[in-house]
Amino acid sequence: MILFKKEADLRKWLDAQRKIQTSIGFIPTMGALHAGHISLVEHSKSENPVTVSSIFVNPTQFNDPKDFEKYPFTVEKDIAQLEAAGCDVLFQPSVREMYPNGTTPKITYPLGYLEIVLDGKFRTGHFQGVCMVVHRLLEIVEPDNLYLGQKDYQQCRVITKLVEIIKPVRSIKINICPTLREASGLAMSSRNMRLQEEDRKKATAIYQSLQFIKQNIQPGNLSGLKQEARSLLEKEGFRVDYIEIAAAADLTIADDWDGNQQLVVLAAAFLKEVRLIDNILLS
Repeated sequence: MILFKKEADLRKWLDAQRKIQTSIGFIPTMGALHAGHISLVEHSKSENPVTVSSIFVNPTQFNDPKDFEKYPFTVEKDIAQLEAAGCDVLFQPSVREMYPNGTTPKITYPLGYLEIVLDGKFRTGHFQGVCMVVHRLLEIVEPDNLYLGQKDYQQCRVITKLVEIIKPVRSIKINICPTLREASGLAMSSRNMRLQEEDRKKATAIYQSLQFIKQNIQPGNLSGLKQEARSLLEKEGFRVDYIEIAAAADLTIADDWDGNQQLVVLAAAFLKEVRLIDNILLS
């Protein structure tokens, strides 16, 4: 695996690869890698001659500075995992390299409804920061295929919208890959590293609450079902931001269901100081 820390060096190498008409797969990460990230690398390798990953803990997407300070840094372990998975290139830039003109936003991305619902509502400015860093990375790497995990379902929708907004010169196919889970059902996440063993067991309640909705949903009004699921989490000691049912296509909140529309149920809740998210698709 080749490690690049400078944009110019990475661009030069990738330009040379494109001269032999190769396709490039890209997996952007913030490090603290787990099997879910590695599965994205494996998806890319099965479809592209060249797979690029990045590790950059993006300061502009943390609406809580304390959350940024506590984000786990495991760079040496991350590099070893990427090498073992056969990743071809790792881009590991500094903040100055990524934002040579500073981290103050220069543009506002018109995300519309996505920015006022769910995480858009509870994490003001978060998705603007996500767009800021992903826009920059896409300009640098210019991938043919972008690989994202379904666990960050809202982020997948935001990045899909971003690509529509920026209209990159090179067409980018967005590939959303399934959430990987631990045997308990807990969605794999970098934030799980911050959980104590006892809390790790409690954290499975998020997945159980989603499954409760999946198993009990019926056509008609959904308000009571949502409240029951919320109560399940609160009884386990979670501070709940939301547990919500929405249209899978655009995240419009679903208060009633006709039995046909594809839905997604999403949750975000704090277990002590750690905010966990999860989602599952409903047919």
